[in-house]
Amino acid sequence: MDIRTLKDIENLEGKKVLLRVDFNVPINKTTGEIEDDTRIVESLPTIKFLSEKGAKIIIISHLGRPDGEVKDGLRLTKIGEHLSKLLSKPIKKLDEVLSENIKAETGKMQNGEIILLENMRFRKEEEECEPNFTKELASLGEIFINDAFGTAHRRHASTAGLADFLPAYAGLLMEKEITELSKVLNETPAKPITMIFGGAKIDTKIGIIQHFLDKADYFLIGGGLANTFLFAKGINVGDSLCEKDKVDVAKQIIEKLNSKEGALNLPTDAIVAKELSNEAQAEEVAIESLPEGMKIFDIGQKTAENFSEIIKKSGTVIWNGPVGVYEFKPFMNGTKQVAEAIADSECISIIGGGDTADSVKKLGIPPEKFTHISTGGGACIEFLSGDKLPGIEILRKTQA
Repeated sequence: MDIRTLKDIENLEGKKVLLRVDFNVPINKTTGEIEDDTRIVESLPTIKFLSEKGAKIIIISHLGRPDGEVKDGLRLTKIGEHLSKLLSKPIKKLDEVLSENIKAETGKMQNGEIILLENMRFRKEEEECEPNFTKELASLGEIFINDAFGTAHRRHASTAGLADFLPAYAGLLMEKEITELSKVLNETPAKPITMIFGGAKIDTKIGIIQHFLDKADYFLIGGGLANTFLFAKGINVGDSLCEKDKVDVAKQIIEKLNSKEGALNLPTDAIVAKELSNEAQAEEVAIESLPEGMKIFDIGQKTAENFSEIIKKSGTVIWNGPVGVYEFKPFMNGTKQVAEAIADSECISIIGGGDTADSVKKLGIPPEKFTHISTGGGACIEFLSGDKLPGIEILRKTQA
């Protein structure tokens, strides 16, 4: 993909740069502390590059879903403090998104200085990509750099709209994500190709499943997503998480994959319990024998072993969504075995962001064991589905 990158900017010294990053990181609701700083750490190369080149850096991000309202629990103050520690450099965090005070502060910046604006989604105009708001935001800078791959599938003011008013370039993280994911999308991946899907919702996975129906050799499905497929096959899932209104979609995918022998792999056994907790009394049952009052929270051992065997013989593995509720000890084994099988394999492995990346980190598996761990969940899925992402399309070089 031919995009404009930092290498295409001739001179950054003294230039005011609006840098869109994805600092939408998990925050502990009780302590307010950052639970996983991966996305912040991944933004450091771009920030350091700009600072060393003498740019005046105005960082913009969102956090959570405040829906256009100011919510103290979603302020970026803690993130600014953490970023300052990581950079060993002062960060001036401002408590507003856009105001006369913001204009004054950004107007007197020194070369290499870094300012962090408040949560962009405190303004409803952000998600609406409202033209006047976007134009006013653009007036703070001279160059727009998008390094927020995790939000590239959204056309918001700060993810795509700014390119209507400023020259737009990809940051180093954005460039890396596009390069690594394009290898799977545009090149001929090593065969066999195995797709692993988990998580809860089928909606977010439909596009990528359909895109790879004729390309992938194996589809391994776990998590709440598997329950929808099992239900579509007439298997009782009780009160387990299941999108019963998506049965027709699941049936269409099942029918398509049944024409390829061994392509569709659903759980044959499961770890079940009455409640979701670390103290839950879990038991393993055949998938057709769900006891009354029990819910499915993880794939069983036989399923995990089957998935692992397929992974071992795969040339390329793309994984999006944990296959169990890994956050709770009784239900982490399925995701753990899948992650370890991928890590121990010599396959090309792409790990979709969000919960999948978080599960790998919490399980203590070294990130270098995987070819690429994306910082984007939905963005990664949509990119691999072949969709055009607004935050990336604005970075394309003009065709001659």
